[in-house]
Amino acid sequence: MARAVNKTIFVLSDSFGETAERVVLACLAQFPQANHLEIRLVNNLTERETIDRVLLEAKHIGSFAAYTIVLEDLRVYVVERARVLEVTVIDIMGPVLQAIEKLTGEHPRYQPGLMHRLDEDYFKKMEAVEFAVKYDDGKDPRGFLRADIVLLGVSRTSKTPLSMYLANKRYCVANLPIVPEVRPPKELKQISKGKIIGLTIAPEKLIEVRKERLKTLGLMGQAHYALSERIEQELAYADQLYRELDCHTIDVTHRAIEETATRVIEWIESQKKEI
Repeated sequence: MARAVNKTIFVLSDSFGETAERVVLACLAQFPQANHLEIRLVNNLTERETIDRVLLEAKHIGSFAAYTIVLEDLRVYVVERARVLEVTVIDIMGPVLQAIEKLTGEHPRYQPGLMHRLDEDYFKKMEAVEFAVKYDDGKDPRGFLRADIVLLGVSRTSKTPLSMYLANKRYCVANLPIVPEVRPPKELKQISKGKIIGLTIAPEKLIEVRKERLKTLGLMGQAHYALSERIEQELAYADQLYRELDCHTIDVTHRAIEETATRVIEWIESQKKEI
């Protein structure tokens, strides 16, 4: 039996070419006997001469090219040159782009590399979420030194949900519960006051929130946590600490997480402009 001659499938892209390459690989997986086929990725295309060279080689060996090219002039050139050379070319993204355009009535941006940027954005978000989990509730004060934002507040001022919300906006957030009996870690004095935010809340609202929390946990007998005297003590201590740190404060009493997060982001970004 004659040995199969190696052939190359060409993949052209004006970006990284990962999308077209994955599609071709997925298709090749359906042909287990076609292990003699190779894929040659030609990415970051900007010159027509490169397209000419690849299509001529494809013609010479009797192969084809798959492409994900969003720049219109290059895409049109590939189609025209392939027609002249009688080479098969397959547009991976074109039909889907056209279908989405018809469905939404919006025009594509035709900007190379957007998918790669989306991937980068996704991984940054995941890193921020992992950071928020790792440095939640003052687990490791060393995280304050690496954080974009440090949230301080007494118990039940929404530090954790706010940290997670901000993490989804790609901010690395650490938070610390303020307790009168626990001395704040030294790391708080080692970071810029511009990234520290103290969360405040009205005493009556905090009493209500804590009582509801105790009820949920079935711990109404442990009323000290929700006593007005205790809450006043904690809030007074927190205010004193905020003054010592000279940090920005945000009242969360009547604010949803989203609104508080907007205030936090506005403050943090304003501080970056002043640096």
